[in-house]
Amino acid sequence: MNFIDVMGGWLNRYFSRPDAIFLVVALLVVLAVLYTLAGALAPVLTGLVIAFLLQGLVSRLEALGWPRLLSISVAMVVLIGSVFAIVLLVVPLLWQQATSLLALAPNFVGMLRDGLSSLAERFPEFITEEQILGVVNESSKELGNLSAFLLESAFSQVFSLFGLLIYLVLVPISVFFLLKDKELLMAHTASLLPEDRPLIDAVGVEMNAQLGNYVRGKVVEIVVVGFITFLTFLFFGLNYAALLGVLVGISVLIPFIGAAIVTLPVFVIAVLQFGWSLDLGWVMLAYAVIQFLDGNVLVPLLLSEAVDLHPITIIVAVLAFGGLWGLWGVFFAIPLATLIKAIYTAWPRAADDVDLTADI
Repeated sequence: MNFIDVMGGWLNRYFSRPDAIFLVVALLVVLAVLYTLAGALAPVLTGLVIAFLLQGLVSRLEALGWPRLLSISVAMVVLIGSVFAIVLLVVPLLWQQATSLLALAPNFVGMLRDGLSSLAERFPEFITEEQILGVVNESSKELGNLSAFLLESAFSQVFSLFGLLIYLVLVPISVFFLLKDKELLMAHTASLLPEDRPLIDAVGVEMNAQLGNYVRGKVVEIVVVGFITFLTFLFFGLNYAALLGVLVGISVLIPFIGAAIVTLPVFVIAVLQFGWSLDLGWVMLAYAVIQFLDGNVLVPLLLSEAVDLHPITIIVAVLAFGGLWGLWGVFFAIPLATLIKAIYTAWPRAADDVDLTADI
């Protein structure tokens, strides 16, 4: 058996069904569109995610006998009311705490200088005054650059009038029509698929359940973890509790890595406020308990159907898809990895009992 025969047998084994070929082509087209137009399609993608979140509310209202259009209208009121509440109540508080935190940069540099000077007195053969001065100057420079970058990014991204108007107009419109014409859009999509499509149907059923579970579960996790963290830090009197609560909540978007990254600002702010005291220990212990309960209680409860993946697989997926699509890639890393796993599991394997290398 020559190479051409081996390749022909391999293609016949793994691409023996028309829907398998269609699925590969469709996935490649979707990936190409997302890779090239993800920024332009961001309002629609945002609307799709929000529609997933609101579909549960719409379904519950319909189950109570409400007309679908009325159910969608109530869901839109909830959405718009939540956005206004965040803009009017949460955003000003976060902005105030963020600017106040940036003003503490000189204090952090001073603590760094004092700590290094203490080390230099104990170990003069390893640390010199010139080295301390270089570290302090470099730290001041980097903190200044970071402050300028954060303020510039905040103004350019959040307060971009054109971008804000696009989102305010297109996102609600996308959400409304995705909910209103859900069945029509699904029927139109189904008409484009092959009539004989057991592979696509199997993957679609699994991903519809897992994707909805993941999106809703992840949003609930962000809100619960952020709010509990805020209340905990508020109880201990830790400064910038709201800002840290938001950071800790958002950090759950990145499994494993996010918790490690956000620990640094929590620790630094606690040290600046409490110093090396028992209060610092209590704050960090409470933070560790929150992280433990999130990973061992909340995540299995909310996402048990969507995170049946090895931790290494999750880390690789987060890094890979995050590198491709940024925040959206990080957010959907686990569903995308689950999609790959579902396709691999359901992929047709015709003539499995044939030994393709028997005649080589």
